[in-house]
Amino acid sequence: MLAPIRHLIGSTRYSIQGIGVLVREMAARIEIGICIIVLVILALIGAELRHWIVLTSLMLILLAVEALNTAIEVIVDRISPERSDFARDAKDLGSAGVFLTVIAAAIYFFAVVLGSWGLIDF
Repeated sequence: MLAPIRHLIGSTRYSIQGIGVLVREMAARIEIGICIIVLVILALIGAELRHWIVLTSLMLILLAVEALNTAIEVIVDRISPERSDFARDAKDLGSAGVFLTVIAAAIYFFAVVLGSWGLIDF
């Protein structure tokens, strides 16, 4: 019975350490700042709870994808410190994942804002 609890505690500690690594990345800090601005805007427009839940989830997914992108970059830099097609492609694919997640969150955010202004039925 103690083994699962120890595992959960260890996993939580590793996750918190990973978040510490993530917030040292400039891109993640920018994304966190934008997330805060988005949440303030949601409060100002009086967004419904469902919009808060979806947008907060999308922002957490964005940070998760950023963490995976950072992990890819760290591994690639270790494996292939010299310039190579492999390294470039791996980093570009990670970046594309972040970019597509940003687009998904932005589409939803603007739909919520436009809906609150009565410009679309959302």
